[in-house]
Amino acid sequence: MDTIKRDGGMSLKISRLGDFVKIKTGKLDANASSKDGIYPFFTCSKEPLKISSYTYDCECVLVAGNGDLNVKYYEGKFDAYQRTYIVEALNNETLNVRYLYYFLDTYLEKLREQSIGGVIKYIKLENLSDAKIPLPPLPIQKRIAEILDAADALKRKDQELLKKYDELAQAIFIDMFGDPVKNEKGWECLTGEDYANRISVGVVIKPASYYVKEGAPALRSQNIRPNRITKDNLVYFSEETNDKVLFKSKVFTGDVLIVRTGQPGTAAVVEADINGINCIDMLIVTPKKEIISPYYLAFFLNSDAGKNYISSNQKGQIQQHFNVGDINKFKIPIPPIGLQLLSSGELSID
Repeated sequence: MDTIKRDGGMSLKISRLGDFVKIKTGKLDANASSKDGIYPFFTCSKEPLKISSYTYDCECVLVAGNGDLNVKYYEGKFDAYQRTYIVEALNNETLNVRYLYYFLDTYLEKLREQSIGGVIKYIKLENLSDAKIPLPPLPIQKRIAEILDAADALKRKDQELLKKYDELAQAIFIDMFGDPVKNEKGWECLTGEDYANRISVGVVIKPASYYVKEGAPALRSQNIRPNRITKDNLVYFSEETNDKVLFKSKVFTGDVLIVRTGQPGTAAVVEADINGINCIDMLIVTPKKEIISPYYLAFFLNSDAGKNYISSNQKGQIQQHFNVGDINKFKIPIPPIGLQLLSSGELSID
């Protein structure tokens, strides 16, 4: 156990997480889920499935062991996929589980750096047990958790507003273009090979080994939201790495970035304020602007029709992928370019 001295003579204990928790893994395959189940079934996806029986009944933090790493808090009866870690406090008088949840949520980036493997990255048990956790007195842990709970509640309200906005946008989309699946208006359908000048993938090497505190910024999948890009928690590369390794990962104004794993198909347009930024392990599509508006393409991919197509063609139940080949054969109804531009506000009627 290490101790960090603070101003005023106070100290903060830095402890090995494995000394304060017990860690188990789920035992079930993904096909154990049941649509009619009454208990949560935690897998490596962000949203739990359902299951008809349970193995565990506790307060814990669940850590996805592979793919798009994420953490969840749960108290009650549940079951878990075999690559999901179940982390419980050995003593609730020493470690508050809500505090543990927020610690592990912030520790995810470190776990991503430690992940190993080929196409599907995974973490080992010791990556969790060897983590160094600051352990203030229990009342302070609880107070920190309460503050973060309040912040999380505000974040959820914002997400609810965004969801309502997306629902409104969906309705407008259908009103202007019709149901893209039924294609009642008879628009010509084209694939990525027809409507794109470039379809490529941002750097897929293990980039964490190149991260620096400041330098050339890069976007990751967590920066991509439906029809928008956030600039929170960017990562940075040295200028040398940027020039020699990442030159094929640069994106430019009007490119469409598409998430490949975790939430495959989520798309947003690169705006001018981030022109030339890098991207990590995402699809990059440069549309032929005389054929398709980047905003129309992004909106289509984020639409219910786009999501249904992607989910029906996903590869694997747990780790989902959306690749260059999928875009190349993904047929999209293409309305007249003037109508596309009008719908996105790129063209106005004066």
